[in-house]
Amino acid sequence: MKLIVTGSIAFDYLMSFPGKFSNHFLTDKLDSISVSFLVDSLNKRKGGCAANIAYNLSLLGESPLLVGTAGKDFGEYRAALEKAGVDTSGVKIINEEYTASFFANSDQDGNQIASFYPGAMKFAKDISLKELELDSETLVIISPNDPEAMVRYTKECQGMHIPFIYDPGQQIVVLKRDVLREGIRGAKVFILNDYEFEMFRKKTNLELEKILEFSEIVIITRGRNGSIIHTRKSTIEIPVVPPLRVLDPTGVGDAYRAGFVKGLIHGFSLEIAGRMGSLAATYVLETEGPQSHSYDLKEFVERYCHVFGKSEEGGKLLKTKLL
Repeated sequence: MKLIVTGSIAFDYLMSFPGKFSNHFLTDKLDSISVSFLVDSLNKRKGGCAANIAYNLSLLGESPLLVGTAGKDFGEYRAALEKAGVDTSGVKIINEEYTASFFANSDQDGNQIASFYPGAMKFAKDISLKELELDSETLVIISPNDPEAMVRYTKECQGMHIPFIYDPGQQIVVLKRDVLREGIRGAKVFILNDYEFEMFRKKTNLELEKILEFSEIVIITRGRNGSIIHTRKSTIEIPVVPPLRVLDPTGVGDAYRAGFVKGLIHGFSLEIAGRMGSLAATYVLETEGPQSHSYDLKEFVERYCHVFGKSEEGGKLLKTKLL
């Protein structure tokens, strides 16, 4: 199956706060917040939702096509992605702009406060998926991006009857109610974290049962509490894979998506696909930055079986080596 990953391509500026954000917010002053956090580290990393997903898919043996916009500073980043196995021919360079930038501050509990500068991403809406060779054997991932681009790609997938994964993420804040309701219509998978799900539910006035009338699969990730995969017939709880160490949560959700997609397109059960997502996410948690980790397929399979055991489908996973 051909994989198209759309969304943000960005540089991440990651900071670490040696305390808890929750200790510094006054509940009776939330309408006039004025806080500053003294951080003890700052790192610049390659990131962006689409690029992170594509990178993790490449570690799992796929060659996804990355579709998005980047700026005049993208040269070294492009080379790194291509070396990893990502097809960057779908990336349009905006020479007058810099690549989008993500500024994230994480506390000791893994909570984040972040800001995002779109830069070249503002021009993603000018790209059309109709220019690509898409068919029913294509899966398009619509991850956080320029809002107009997300609307365009969703409508194009729906119009061409192309399977797609709807992943609005942090853009739920800016996407309008009707746009969000339309975005899940016909989605193969609708995925978001538990906080985003509550925002989506309140903004659209749609409960899970109604959402499942529009989307085939709904996945809610819950951080250290694992994830839940909902279909119209079942609910599957997926545990986290215990990390060897915890360094940085940035990009964990993107890795989960890649692991799940890998299992999905190769015909594994939703439970196995979810577990693959959980394991892929843990690799990110153990390193600093969303693309600092690496592993080969043999290592991934061995760790999967060590954690979840050699079930019938686990044996199939070993036999195919995920290829």
